[in-house]
Amino acid sequence: MKPDGIGAWGELPFFTYDWPTVAVSLAEDPRQILPPDAARFRALELTQPKATRVVILGQDPYHTPGKADGLAFSIPQGFPGKLDSLGNILKELHDDLGTHRDRTELDDWARQGVLLLNTSLSVPVGEANAHKKLGWDLLVEQVLTQVSQAPTAFVLWGNNAQKLAKHIQPGDHLMIETAHPSPLSARRGFFGSRPFSRVNEWLTDRGDPAIDW
Repeated sequence: MKPDGIGAWGELPFFTYDWPTVAVSLAEDPRQILPPDAARFRALELTQPKATRVVILGQDPYHTPGKADGLAFSIPQGFPGKLDSLGNILKELHDDLGTHRDRTELDDWARQGVLLLNTSLSVPVGEANAHKKLGWDLLVEQVLTQVSQAPTAFVLWGNNAQKLAKHIQPGDHLMIETAHPSPLSARRGFFGSRPFSRVNEWLTDRGDPAIDW
């Protein structure tokens, strides 16, 4: 059965041919899986194919309980722990646009057409990348192929995301590929990359509204 609420994304072959197998694997995994089931496809629910103007591709969800909310890099407001990658993203946002953002939930970006998609949509608690080979890559490949039928800004942070670039169809796209914003790699090319202003300049040059980051 296709997940509720995913709208036109449900037409992707993944949901007919691959999701049933992935769903069984998730159901049979005895570990606590993040994000919660209800939030697993939140990125697709909030940003439909025709509304997608920007794709920010992450890795797998945060593997700390209470931190993953179904949107790549987003963290529920009031989370008491470290912001890690998101903290570096907000620092770069401030350095790039002078924007000081206290809100850690990124659903407002998603509602403006920013698809915040992880390369894996699930992770067991405390075990980063443990679901890397579960089959989520098939979904992400199809999403990239679908959205790249129209001009789109692609922000690919880290090697996992960049390896999937081959599924982006040729077109009048903006491609931003840098190091991942993780504290382990942000200083190797993420800081100073100015992704937010570059995306907005590309959008406005096309006559589209800028993203209110």
